[in-house]
Amino acid sequence: MVRNKTVRRLFVALLAFIGLIFNAALAPAYADQNAKELPALFEELAVVSDQNRANQIQQSVWEHWLTGPDEAADALMLQIQTALQLGRHQVGLVLTNQLIDQYPDYAEGWNKRATFFYLLNRLDESVEDIQTTLNLEPNHFGALSGLGLILLRTGDAEGALAAFEAVLEINPLSASALQNAEQARDQLGTEI
Repeated sequence: MVRNKTVRRLFVALLAFIGLIFNAALAPAYADQNAKELPALFEELAVVSDQNRANQIQQSVWEHWLTGPDEAADALMLQIQTALQLGRHQVGLVLTNQLIDQYPDYAEGWNKRATFFYLLNRLDESVEDIQTTLNLEPNHFGALSGLGLILLRTGDAEGALAAFEAVLEINPLSASALQNAEQARDQLGTEI
């Protein structure tokens, strides 16, 4: 009888351990700008010559950036994305404030708030948040593109060109950065 209890306890403990391992394997991997896969993705993005592959890499990078530090961050980010898609800019701003308050080291929170500030024509605040984004994730080509758009909008074609060229150093096949850099050069009156 004692032996059966001991075996049963060991069996239950073993099942519990296997369950923990199985649940850990199924749990989402939280990453944000610190994902271990990002350096290799950026290395490949800088040299890839196939546009389809470049698009796939960009998508992977964005997936990592949009994956928050934990489940609560992901839930907020989902609400923020929905607010952005629905054009609910004030709601998105409130949500990004919450995200930043709870996760001040999460670069994409700052980037999303910069986007809402831009959409609300609060450009100085957008630039401040872009700078914070870039301090947390220097390769954030989305934030650099946003900065370039703000600089174009405010008439600083030289600064805009520098921002778009920085995007192209990270992501040479970025169609939007190539087009926007051309527009900045046109404003400067220089050749491509």
